[in-house]
Amino acid sequence: MKFIKPAVLVAALTLGAFPLATSAINAQDTISIVQTLSGTASWYGGKFHGRKTANGETYNQNALTAAHRYLPFGTEVVVTNSNNGESVVVRINDRGPFTGGRIIDLSREAASQIGMINSGTARVTVEVIG
Repeated sequence: MKFIKPAVLVAALTLGAFPLATSAINAQDTISIVQTLSGTASWYGGKFHGRKTANGETYNQNALTAAHRYLPFGTEVVVTNSNNGESVVVRINDRGPFTGGRIIDLSREAASQIGMINSGTARVTVEVIG
């Protein structure tokens, strides 16, 4: 069983992924990676900002969210850029990407946090946390 990195754990706690009463030490003991995917990530923003996502939310390019083809809405995942090791925790709230060979579409903010805005795509590891 693989445990989540402390920096990513703090981000998950900040996003409200775990009850506030859970201390960081206890949370680290109970959070594990339940599935790992590898592939290419892309990001979307601009023209989609303010439109409805597949789960009915309004898309906010400044939020830490993502689109995935089949993971359930609300699933939280750690996305790590394989080129620089930067990670971000995002919540799945949309469907996609629909371009061949891509496994996840990140919000603009999430893409920015892992350093892939300029490149548009990046090789990533996606870890489903549970």
